[in-house]
Amino acid sequence: STAVLQALEDLVKKADADPSVKAVMICGDNGKFSAGADIRGFSSPSRQSISLGALVSLIESSQKPVVAAMEGVALGGGLEVALGCHYRIAHVKARMGLPEVTLGLLPGAEGTQRLPRLIGVPAALDMITTGKHISATEALKLGLVDEVVEENTVEAAIRLANKV
Repeated sequence: STAVLQALEDLVKKADADPSVKAVMICGDNGKFSAGADIRGFSSPSRQSISLGALVSLIESSQKPVVAAMEGVALGGGLEVALGCHYRIAHVKARMGLPEVTLGLLPGAEGTQRLPRLIGVPAALDMITTGKHISATEALKLGLVDEVVEENTVEAAIRLANKV
């Protein structure tokens, strides 16, 4: 939603400007990272807000390490946010993908560029063109995530952030 995008933009900028902040962790709520954009918002008039692509670029360009703590699902724009993070931790039951192609839409926040850089062109093309979801274990094998945990992903992400 526009409110989530705006809040993330404000908080990433605030963290970058605050010398006491050493790293940033992005997580979802209620056991889900993000199921992506609400398709109903595509038909609403554009507001003066940051776009998802600009937000992902802002996260990627942060001078502080940014860690995604993925639980549940990281789909569509949610996965693209995670791709902009410097590190990604996933719960063993998490699922990731770019399912918008099944609706006739291409990933719009540069996921089509970031995903191949992480996992290689053949695997990325398969995910991008089919909309298939992958498990956290498969994501680890492909290099999409840095770590898979069975515990609390937020605590694991904080530990990783403290290391880096």
